[in-house]
Amino acid sequence: MMDPDDHVCLCHRVSLRKLRAYLKREQPAVASKLSECLNAGTGCQWCVPYLESLFEQWQRGEIAQVEMTPEQYAQRRAAYREDKKRRALEEHAAKQARLDQDKNA
Repeated sequence: MMDPDDHVCLCHRVSLRKLRAYLKREQPAVASKLSECLNAGTGCQWCVPYLESLFEQWQRGEIAQVEMTPEQYAQRRAAYREDKKRRALEEHAAKQARLDQDKNA
């Protein structure tokens, strides 16, 4: 389980504590408003589902929590970023192949 000072948004270094304080202070109507807390969720977007979960927990009156260790969280994010990079390279290669094909037609 994450400690309050562990980062939920690793791109912008937004901690669970900051997100909890934001929820308590601002009482946002929708989960997407959490992006106003130091730009959480606006980088690689890995944390967006977790931000949504924190928001839902808060709405139910629960203590917002991420149910994994910071190490597990960071490992899963690294895998997400690698997969995202791989897909982008594949899309670029496919687009280039279509352009080359059109040029040769």
